[in-house]
Amino acid sequence: MKIKILTLFPEMFKGFISESIIKRAIEKEVCEIEIIDIRKYSPEKHHHVDDTPCGGGAGMVLRCDIVDMAISDNKTDKSQVILMTPQGIPYSDKLARDLTKYDELVLVCGHYEGFDERIRSMANMEISIGDYVLTGGELPAMIVSDSVIRLLDNAIRKESSEDDSFSNGLLEYPQYTRPVSYKGMDVPEVLLSGNHKEINRFRLKESIRRTYLKRPDLLEKKELSKEEKVLLEEVIKEENV
Repeated sequence: MKIKILTLFPEMFKGFISESIIKRAIEKEVCEIEIIDIRKYSPEKHHHVDDTPCGGGAGMVLRCDIVDMAISDNKTDKSQVILMTPQGIPYSDKLARDLTKYDELVLVCGHYEGFDERIRSMANMEISIGDYVLTGGELPAMIVSDSVIRLLDNAIRKESSEDDSFSNGLLEYPQYTRPVSYKGMDVPEVLLSGNHKEINRFRLKESIRRTYLKRPDLLEKKELSKEEKVLLEEVIKEENV
């Protein structure tokens, strides 16, 4: 997969592409990330890319002609052009998995007061990472890129992402490591038993418990299996004693 990120602040991405899992994914040629400075498409002497809003108002608005040139010069027939904006589709694990099906993503980072409205017609999709406003789309672009790349083949071990929160409609079960006992807090005995059937049951039940306590809205959307229904009943009884 190739990810192109159109931004006014390319320096913000230096650490993102040069550290940890993203760096290794690039080195293994699982993905390619290209950071593109929108300012280079500005025809103005000082490379301005924004202007005051028509009709008046606070802030500055990104010009449609400049962003259009940046998008047109970087998209291909295989590209999915995405605007990072608080007005977009709420981002989710399902959407991240859907995006892995594309050969190329073009992520456009807004800034200042936002996009000229005509820019929306140049994109295939708009994505929001939450109901709040940031100073720009750079952090959301990193979040989308990170969440998509880790799902690509060979980016990380497949089993590492299979039980992630939201991957099966539930929050992830609690994890433990050494020391077995620490300040009166012990690793559950079942995890030390070697009985994989019981371990799997414990983890599924605790995943359901965590979801029931923290995100009950997810349970309302999920079609539970017979085993999950039984475990949910157990959890409800235990939590409402």
